[in-house]
Amino acid sequence: MKSIVEKLKNLYGLAGRALARLQSPFLLAVRLYWGWQLSETGWGKLHNLPHVVDFFTSLNLPAPGATAVFVSLFEFIGGILLALGFITMPTCIGVVVDMFVAYITADKEAFASFFSDPGKFYNADPYTFLFAGLLILVFGPGKISVDHYLGEFFFKKKDSQV
Repeated sequence: MKSIVEKLKNLYGLAGRALARLQSPFLLAVRLYWGWQLSETGWGKLHNLPHVVDFFTSLNLPAPGATAVFVSLFEFIGGILLALGFITMPTCIGVVVDMFVAYITADKEAFASFFSDPGKFYNADPYTFLFAGLLILVFGPGKISVDHYLGEFFFKKKDSQV
């Protein structure tokens, strides 16, 4: 008869394997939801460029017109790429940089309150995009992604011939 410790160990292993199977679907859900949201944000900015340029001008950003177009296009296209899981690493790096710049320029008070008032930090608009970008950057896009399928196609190990 197995001891309680052995049964708990087996149960723990079973739970770990079950949760590991949820990694790719979870990463897919994060990519689809936040990629869509980022794309929608970019689309909205593209359709309100004069307001975005005015806002960027008020933040004293360099070349506010060109910066507004670049950020809007990046968020629109980057959101689509993130949702698809295509060229994920560069896209996530761009999202992280974009959100840090958003914090530093548009929400300095929230950014500065990272340690003193974390609620203010994580309630700021850039937080969820920053978190999603970091999550996918660190854990990858998962097996349900264009990157994974392209990797399988192009870098599939060939059986060695003897």
